[in-house]
Amino acid sequence: MPMHLPLTYEDIIKILPHRYPFLLVDRIIELELNKRVVGIKNVTANEPFFQGHFPENPIMPGVLIIEAMAQVGGILARLSVPATLERKASGSILFVSMDGVKFRRPVMPGDQIRFELLPLRTGSRIWKMAGKASVEGEVAAEAILVATIG
Repeated sequence: MPMHLPLTYEDIIKILPHRYPFLLVDRIIELELNKRVVGIKNVTANEPFFQGHFPENPIMPGVLIIEAMAQVGGILARLSVPATLERKASGSILFVSMDGVKFRRPVMPGDQIRFELLPLRTGSRIWKMAGKASVEGEVAAEAILVATIG
């Protein structure tokens, strides 16, 4: 797949199996295969999870922040190991573990989350990454994520 940054929605759906309402990455703005990825999620007031979390005080659920972080990492992993793009049906990216998860500030409608992930371990099937989510330069969440591909 030819890559021209930024990667947009049309590019991302060719890489990840996720779809609305669970595709939580809007754009990839920086990418160094096997080394680093930076992605963006624009958080809008009409996100489906805000209907119940919480109607009077809308806050993006922390588990969805971590899921979005993992999706950004999944893009790095799949593009770094091109054979994984060919395994669409069996190529799901699944969490194996999450460590050191910390939430530092709430994410609310109107925020733009910037996800930065750095691989700690790479391979064709197992990836371990350090991830950080920030809003306007302030850390919102961080975690060490381990996933398996396919």
